[in-house]
Amino acid sequence: MDLNTLLADIKKKKGLKPVYLLHGEEPYFIDLISDAVENTLLDEAQKGFDQSILYGKETDFSTIVNAAKRYPMMSDYQVIIVKEAQNLKWKDDELFLHYLENPTPSTILVVCHKYGKFDKRKKSYKAADKAGVVFESSKLYEDKIGAWITGQFNFLGRKIHPQASAMMAEYLGTDLSKVANEIEKLVLNVPKEIEIGAADIEKNIGISKDFNVFELNTALSKRQAFKAYQIVDYFDANPKANPLVVVFGTLAGYFTKVLKYHYLPDKSPAVAAKELGVHPFFIKEYELAARNYNRKKTMDTIHLLKIYDLKSKGMHVGPNTVPGDLLKELIFKILN
Repeated sequence: MDLNTLLADIKKKKGLKPVYLLHGEEPYFIDLISDAVENTLLDEAQKGFDQSILYGKETDFSTIVNAAKRYPMMSDYQVIIVKEAQNLKWKDDELFLHYLENPTPSTILVVCHKYGKFDKRKKSYKAADKAGVVFESSKLYEDKIGAWITGQFNFLGRKIHPQASAMMAEYLGTDLSKVANEIEKLVLNVPKEIEIGAADIEKNIGISKDFNVFELNTALSKRQAFKAYQIVDYFDANPKANPLVVVFGTLAGYFTKVLKYHYLPDKSPAVAAKELGVHPFFIKEYELAARNYNRKKTMDTIHLLKIYDLKSKGMHVGPNTVPGDLLKELIFKILN
C-alpha cells in the first residue's frame, strides 16, 4: 500500500487493520503515519481511555501484548502506538508473534521501527504482514528530493516552478521534516492561484533567488564570467549560507550531468531528462553547457573540482589560504 492511500484510509477511518508495522530508514514517513493514527482515529475524550503511547526503551513485549488484548471502553476500538520500537529486545518477541497470529479485532496496534529495515526473515514480520499492513519507509536520495517536493505540492493542489523546487532540494537537503515544514510555510504564505517561484523561496525561506549555486551553474553554462564572479563574491561574503563543500558538490554534480549528456545517444528532451534525473525544464541549459564545454573540457572541469574540493578541506594548500579565493581561482580555470 502506498503512503497517500494509507494516510487517506486512516483519515477516513476506512479499512482499518489491527496491526500496522512501520519500518525503514526514513523516519519522516513513519512519523507521518503514526501521527495520523494518533490525531485522527479517536477524539480527545476517547483518547484518555482508549489510546496508549508506549516507547521501545521503556516497555517490553509483555506490556504491549497485555495492552493490546484489552477491550475499548469509550470507542469501537482502542489505539496502541509503540514508538521507537527498534529499541525493543526483538530476540525475545515470541509473545508478540503469538499475538500477531491472532490479534484482537478491536485493537489498532501501530509499531514504529525506525532508522533501519525490519528483518523480513523473522516470523513476526510475516505474521504482521498477514494480519495487517507492513509499510517500508525508504530513504529518499538527494537526486529524488526535487521530484518529491514537486509531488508534495501537487498533492496539496499547488504548483511550484522546477527551479524553485530544485533550490529547495539543494539547500534543505534530505531532512524531510525540515523540507515539509518549509512546504507548509510556502502553502500558507503564497496565494493559492500563484505558482511558487524562486522569489517566493527567497522571501519565505531565505535562499537568494539571484545568488545561489543554480545561478552559478547557469552563468558557467553560458560562460557569463561577470555574473559568475558576482555570485562567487556573494558566496564569499555569506560563507555560512554557502559552504564550499556544498558549492563544490553541486558543481561536480552539474558537470557530471553535462558529461553524461555528451554521451547520450538520444538527446531528445524527454529521454535526456529521464537519463539525467532532472526536470525537462533544465535540458536546454544542459544542451547549452555541452556546446560550451566539449567532452575534454567537461572532464577537465570535473578533475579540477576534485582537486579544489580537496584543497577546500585543507589538502595541498598553505595555512593562510582563504576559502573564497579558492572558489574564485576555480571559476577562473573553468572559464578559461
